[in-house]
Amino acid sequence: MPRSPASPADSRSANSLPAFPLRGTVLAFDYGTRRIGVAVGDLETRHAHPLVVIRSEGVARFAEIGRLVEEWKPGALVVGVPRRDDGAHPLATRAQRFARQMGSRFALPVTCVDESYSSVEAEARLRAAAGACHAVRAARAKALDAHAAQLLLEQYFAEAAA
Repeated sequence: MPRSPASPADSRSANSLPAFPLRGTVLAFDYGTRRIGVAVGDLETRHAHPLVVIRSEGVARFAEIGRLVEEWKPGALVVGVPRRDDGAHPLATRAQRFARQMGSRFALPVTCVDESYSSVEAEARLRAAAGACHAVRAARAKALDAHAAQLLLEQYFAEAAA
């Protein structure tokens, strides 16, 4: 699915990539109202890894994200926005707002990718890699959100290479 700029005011078309750096670190966010999964990846190697799940809300949520931005010093951010075939997903507007906030707060390029079914895919991967018991424990521990963010970042890398 094509990427979209985080801001409607962005003059780039929805099918073009924002001005992402060619090298460096990228942080990806699987947005949710209760939790945000975070993954880190490298633009040059195109490898991504689950990082952490943020469980705080409001100002504390952005403070945690700010610490991650300071620690990892990303050159860009990726945010998952859910989409449905039959219309807008209920969380799409909130995720797009989150993406705009991230861009303005941290002065970094942000791109949105379709995150539909990322959690389902992350759970399927965990089951395949470590068995059903591990997948259930990971889901209960909410680590699944960080794995979903990893999938978003891998999706971005694949689309950027195409």
